[in-house]
Amino acid sequence: MGIHSINHVQLAFPAGAEGQIRHFYSHLLGLHEVHQAAGSTLRFAAGPQRIDLVPTESWQAAPAVSHLAFEVDDLPALRGRLQQAELALVENRALPGYLRFYVKDPAGNQLEFLEPDTEEGYAT
Repeated sequence: MGIHSINHVQLAFPAGAEGQIRHFYSHLLGLHEVHQAAGSTLRFAAGPQRIDLVPTESWQAAPAVSHLAFEVDDLPALRGRLQQAELALVENRALPGYLRFYVKDPAGNQLEFLEPDTEEGYAT
């Protein structure tokens, strides 16, 4: 037996915020929504993995250290889209070999976006 990948991650959001969540993950991040026959969970594909977002009446923000990290292509383009949408980016946490920033989704879930810094001689 061996664990070889993550199938999905599940994050909560306040019930009633489905429109904001869809806009953020689909339009701003560019993830494909995976439609399902029934249920209120929103699902988005990130490569072969999935992000499930579940509405909850008793939603509470996750602790600040909890986050989901995405490795991306063309981090500057994503950064520009999120800034154009007037989202607050956190860019003060250096990680050797990577360009990265953090942003919170409409539910307050912290997301990290990173890309190898090939300009600094770090190749993937």
